[in-house]
Amino acid sequence: MNNKNLSKVFPPFLLLLVVVALLFFSPFSKNDASDFPPSDADASFKAEVIKIVEQKGAGQILEVKLEDEKTGGDEGKILTIENDESMAAIARKFVPGDKVLLAMIKDIEGTENFYIVDYVRQSALIWLFVIFLAIVILVAKWQGLGSIVGLFISFVVIFKMILPLMMSGFDPIWAALLGALLIIPSTFYFSHGVSRKTTIACLSTILTLAFTALLAKIFANFGYLTGLASEEVSYLQLETVSNLDFKGLVVAGIIIGILGVLDDITISQASIVQQLKSVKNKIGFGELYGRALKVGKDHIASIVNTLILVYTGASLPLLLLFLDFGQSFSSVVNLEFVAQEVISTLVASIGLILAVPITTFFAALFLGKNNVKGESYICKH
Repeated sequence: MNNKNLSKVFPPFLLLLVVVALLFFSPFSKNDASDFPPSDADASFKAEVIKIVEQKGAGQILEVKLEDEKTGGDEGKILTIENDESMAAIARKFVPGDKVLLAMIKDIEGTENFYIVDYVRQSALIWLFVIFLAIVILVAKWQGLGSIVGLFISFVVIFKMILPLMMSGFDPIWAALLGALLIIPSTFYFSHGVSRKTTIACLSTILTLAFTALLAKIFANFGYLTGLASEEVSYLQLETVSNLDFKGLVVAGIIIGILGVLDDITISQASIVQQLKSVKNKIGFGELYGRALKVGKDHIASIVNTLILVYTGASLPLLLLFLDFGQSFSSVVNLEFVAQEVISTLVASIGLILAVPITTFFAALFLGKNNVKGESYICKH
């Protein structure tokens, strides 16, 4: 079977694998939350502030109207709530029309007491997502629509397969790798079309991801990481009664985190090789590989700089805290939650850098054999 026929058969096979795997693992999603006790968020209700009864310093007495159907027939009921923000770092001032989230607790006499937990932010998130979808489709058209389909499949795989598997006690690393094997073909082929270029990018991504997972596993052990360095993980450990492999979660996070960037790198390098071959059909493997890799080196430099700045931006409050306390650099990086971020960043960077020569090699090897002019059997880009 030649390369062209292989590229026609292989992608549909992978997409079929996605469907079969989701059907197979779907039982895990049925019990992913039932084995754990309900949290305070399960007793929360949406409401709207309709009146400020009294304003006193950092506190307010408010009238709110329940809007949540979970209140058991009390939807539309008016409640008077005292909201004291005197102990908060930044006091919130609610005004009529604000959508808020209420929590309800019962005292020893069984009386229901409501208090404001936070603002309801779903509307802002939904509108931003709608704008995102509109711009993607407007700019990228059919290819953008395909990428949205791939994004939807990624969410389904993550929430219906990867996370339930982890919660059931399955090894987080293998759960992430299995999920990645489903996410990669679905996102790649829907976003970029079915072609030899996309297939090469898929295979290169899978190979790079396997190496990255191995490297992450080695240095998670070598760096004595426990995976319990953050507050949310400690809370999760309490809720799940140590049912999870938290060190494995660190590695799994790296695997899932670099998937999107690997898509950009591998597709870009395969496209570079394809374009070079289409311009100069008689170019040899060595020259094709060398010229494409030269472009890839610029990509590598950008990737390293981008990752460092992204992690720095996400950790600015923490870095300022260390600076304020006057701790030395060696003391700071030795802390587990800092060392975990450093290891994650460096391992991910190594994987992303290696994706460039790996993809370039396979693209030059397989695309360089024939005169390829950007064919795509689902859509042309």
